[in-house]
Order: sequence, then C-alpha cells, then structure tokens
Amino acid sequence: MKASQGYAGLVEEGVWSNNQMLVGLLGLCPLLATTTSATNGLGMGLATTVVVVCSNATVSLVRNLVRPEIRIPVFVLVIASFVTLVELIMQAFFYEMYLVLGLFISLIVVNCMIIGRAEAFASKNSVDRALVDGLAVGLGATLVLTSLGALRELVGQGTIFNQADLLLGEAGKHLTLYLSDDYQGALIAILPPGAFIGLGMMIALKNVIDKLAKRLSGLRRARPVPSTTQPTQPATG
Repeated sequence: MKASQGYAGLVEEGVWSNNQMLVGLLGLCPLLATTTSATNGLGMGLATTVVVVCSNATVSLVRNLVRPEIRIPVFVLVIASFVTLVELIMQAFFYEMYLVLGLFISLIVVNCMIIGRAEAFASKNSVDRALVDGLAVGLGATLVLTSLGALRELVGQGTIFNQADLLLGEAGKHLTLYLSDDYQGALIAILPPGAFIGLGMMIALKNVIDKLAKRLSGLRRARPVPSTTQPTQPATG
C-alpha cells in the first residue's frame, strides 16, 4: 500500500483487491475450521476484526519506541493481549459462542494476517491510517468467513444463520433462513473437503470479477473521446 493512498483506497484493498484470505491465503486455519455455519463465521470474523484494529492502533502508537531487533516479539505480545481481552469478553457475554469457537479464538495470536499487517503497515504508518487499515482487513476477513460459512451451511444443512441467537441473543432466533423443509443436506459441505471446495469457488469468483472489471476499464480507456471543438466558419466577404 502506498503511503499517499487515501482512506477509500485502504478500504478497497483490505476488503477486496488485496483481501488477505482470498489473495494471500492467510488465516486458513480458522477459515477452514470455523466456517461450518454463517453464525460461526461471523463470530470469528468479528473477533478477528477487534483484534486487528486494536493491535494495529497500538503498534502504530509504539512504533518509534520499539527497537527493530525485538519488534516481532513485541507485536505478538500486543496481539496476545487483545486476544485475551476478546476471550474474556466472549466468556462473559457470549459464552456459548465461545464454547463453539473454542481454541480458534486463542489461535488468533499467531494469525499471519494480523502479524503481517502489524509488521508491514501499522509499524510504518500513523495511527489513523493503521486504524482504517485494520478495520478494512477485519471487514474483509469477516466477509469471507461469513460468506463461506453461509455457503457451507446452506449446502450442508439447508439453513443460513441457524443458531444466530448464540451471537445476537433472542433477536437472532428470527434470522434463520430455511432452504426447504425436506432438504436432506450434503454432508461433504460441512466437512473439511467442503471448506476447500467452497474457498476455491470464492477465489475463482473473485478472479472472474476482477478480470471483467479490468476488461471493462480497458474498454472505457480505449473508447475515443468525442471532440468538443466547434468547426470554424469560413469568412464571408
């Protein structure tokens, strides 16, 4: 990312063009393990977003105080602190969701996506830009986790946002969508092979959209611009 890049560019790169899960294939462990449903994917995505936003801001604040030789251990310590905070909050207010996600919340500490943003961006930019970058990366991760979870849940169980009350309380019970009353489901979708298949489909879809957008952009540039000059009138004697 260029230092002169605006907030809109940071958001566009973090959410779409440089989405760390679809382009860099980072964070595959939680991506493949926790996306058995849209609710689980959303919960994991929100937890990841909180950690990456807070860690980015903190790393940016202390970037001039940390010696280069020890920066990585310091970054990991910062990330671990916020992961612990998220765990405590989930245990206090979203305990059933915490039991579902379990170990994978703790594994956020070693998520290469978060460490990478701290090292490559937050440690070299101001706090406001680090916050925007962290929010964009977190939203991009949440989008992928929730979408893959919804796809696997729909194909595997015939529902979307089943057990949303684990995350959203009583209001979440009314968000469940059913494909059909007699849908049997495809077991492979909620097993690990289904996660790889779904992820591959999402990457392929993104590549197709990017190619179409690039082609349309090229056509617009190649289109001749109509002349706006008026023809000169011949002089009359």
